[in-house]
Amino acid sequence: MGKRNRLMRCALTAALGAFAMNGFAIADDSYVRQYRATNELRILNDFREFLSIPNTGTKDGMQQENADWIIDYISKRGFTARSVMSGGAPYVLAERLTPGASKTVLFYVHYDGQPVIPENWASPPFEPTLRAGPVEKGTVALPWPTASTAINPEWRLFARSAGDDKAPIIGLMAALDAMEAEGRQPSINIKLILDGEEEKGSPSLANILRDYGSELESDLILFCDAPLHQSGKRQLVFGMRGSMTLELETFGPLRPLHSGHYGNWAPNPTDSMIRLLNSLKNEDGSIAVKEFQSNVDAPTVAERNAIAKMPRIDDKLKKELALAEREQPGKRIEELVMDPAIVIKGFQAGGVERKSRNIIQPTAKASINFRLVKNQTPAGVRQKIEDHFATLGYYIVHEQPSPQTRRNHNKILKMDWRPGGYGAFKTPLDGPEASRLVAIMDSIDNQETMLTPTLGGSLPIVLFEQALEAPIIVLPIANHDNNQHGRDENIRLQNLWDAIEIYAAVIAKYGDG
Repeated sequence: MGKRNRLMRCALTAALGAFAMNGFAIADDSYVRQYRATNELRILNDFREFLSIPNTGTKDGMQQENADWIIDYISKRGFTARSVMSGGAPYVLAERLTPGASKTVLFYVHYDGQPVIPENWASPPFEPTLRAGPVEKGTVALPWPTASTAINPEWRLFARSAGDDKAPIIGLMAALDAMEAEGRQPSINIKLILDGEEEKGSPSLANILRDYGSELESDLILFCDAPLHQSGKRQLVFGMRGSMTLELETFGPLRPLHSGHYGNWAPNPTDSMIRLLNSLKNEDGSIAVKEFQSNVDAPTVAERNAIAKMPRIDDKLKKELALAEREQPGKRIEELVMDPAIVIKGFQAGGVERKSRNIIQPTAKASINFRLVKNQTPAGVRQKIEDHFATLGYYIVHEQPSPQTRRNHNKILKMDWRPGGYGAFKTPLDGPEASRLVAIMDSIDNQETMLTPTLGGSLPIVLFEQALEAPIIVLPIANHDNNQHGRDENIRLQNLWDAIEIYAAVIAKYGDG
């Protein structure tokens, strides 16, 4: 065991000992479990109502309806709340003070969801549906439970944002309800910032933090998002990749042309787009763009030690996902998510199957997501990608090219960098807040909480890091197979039940000692 790892373990042991002296390590938290067990239907009914409100932002007022529901819901739990805007969707800011509390925790959750294609779902995305397990296993919809129904914790609740990311709002309020029923006060002041545009990159969050940052000052910021480790083990996360999105468009003839009459003569923008996209990555999935990873740091000793302690799940995942092989097999998944990534999100050029036509299209389009790691910036990534495409002979534009521009340049590429891109976040695994949280969470059931250096997803944490002084840690709760962002998104009920206990423990104990 390395010196740094020994120091981390000593700090954690000391924290656990301090909590034990105060009765925290052996505290009886069963009241939370008992409250939940007798109120499962009420909690599910609340969640069902919340999930029934569309939240993809496709219609005016959609996110405000969500925000209004949240404000009403949390106000019943003693929060002072309001929605604020700065050019984007509404954010809900809320506060609940505890007399005598000396510490404040700010919880971040987002309530918006990814776009949906309803016809791809097994059940309508905004009609929450219970099933005995994943859709992929052929499970059928269950009748909604009644007071006499025995609710199975392995059931899944299907709806957009069930796993990403409305569940923490329900879980936090249920935790407070359990404490209220037991006559227990929080040990902390609680602040909330609930984001209505995270799935779009939180483009107005920087302005919100600029305008309202003084109201969000706290001793700790907990980001309540993301799934558990694929092994199912509980984890605290200390890094998230940044994110940015690029829309590409290549050009051919001004109007569609018959592929028989003009094939081999008219340049095909679909061919150009395929070649462009193929130039981004090598055969093994590694990034081929020159200097793209030149300033990326290797994992620290502490990060490597933390990864070594995690259960290996690559082979299990391959079997679960019916994969014969994976990209870059020399590294395990926990290492690969610490590297940058380039992901082709979508490609549009004509149609397939019944929509296919024998034509050469005027344009082809693609959408690309970049996942950034520490030391990479959106501006730096943009420059390297634009330089890469320029070296392939493309004339780069950022607006729709005129017919004359198209006549003057053989290879034109329109690049539209979407607003809201942000960099990565990373914090040390051995801080005092981490030790304190691990001790609290382990006291629930004596199960060891994993320390995870980085998750592969993205959250706008770097904006909080720039605007506020408090330490930041990610606290995931969702099942790893929740289909977030895709069809048939879901949450396993036991994950929600566990989240209620975790939130109650943090709220009840973080301010003590």
